[in-house]
Amino acid sequence: MTERNNNLILVVDDEKDIRELVRYNLNKTGLETSGATTGEQALQLARAEHPALMVLDLMLPGIDGLDVCRILKNDATTEDICIIMLTAKGEEADIVRGLEIGADDYITKPFNPGVLTARVKANIRRITGSKGGDGVMEYGELFIHKGRREVMISGKSITLTNSEFQILYFLASNPNWVFTRSQIIEAVKGDNYPVTERSVDFQIVGLRKKLGDVGDTIKTVRGVGYRFTKFSENQ
Repeated sequence: MTERNNNLILVVDDEKDIRELVRYNLNKTGLETSGATTGEQALQLARAEHPALMVLDLMLPGIDGLDVCRILKNDATTEDICIIMLTAKGEEADIVRGLEIGADDYITKPFNPGVLTARVKANIRRITGSKGGDGVMEYGELFIHKGRREVMISGKSITLTNSEFQILYFLASNPNWVFTRSQIIEAVKGDNYPVTERSVDFQIVGLRKKLGDVGDTIKTVRGVGYRFTKFSENQ
């Protein structure tokens, strides 16, 4: 098995201008990139090069992006490749289908190159475990301090229950990553904690209410679960 190259991104798009734009912006940050124009080529390069992450267009000639994702995620030698879908298909059903078969994130076309680059780097940090160890996060006006169990918005302290804080910290630690209710329960409470998935929804509702306008950073992904986003949905 080829060892994963944590600095290599495979960009798959049959439109040369888009492919090269993405590669250019990623290369500027110090990441290595390679490119593919078809689903078949994407599978070949993924197996040969074992990139850390793949930016994958869904509308490809031959094997489409969804099938590429499904094949890679069902193969033990490539299942750890992080996949960001880059697609003109903005319909919720297409996005949910991609996430359900194993995609890690998505961006719709037209896209902001800076946002795409930030998402790539965030996912690289997640899969390589290169996070800050001080438990402090700051997203715009939202400030979270794990050690002090403190949440502030624009300098004003927000009182959360322990469960609400744990859920917020977990989601915010993995921006743009979609988690099912079961995954949230497991991460926050442990495998055998006696709580229902419905109670997660209740906690999210309370959390959003206390966060006010900032609560919109916690997005519902219908049919899947929840994600925290520090990016505008319109970017």
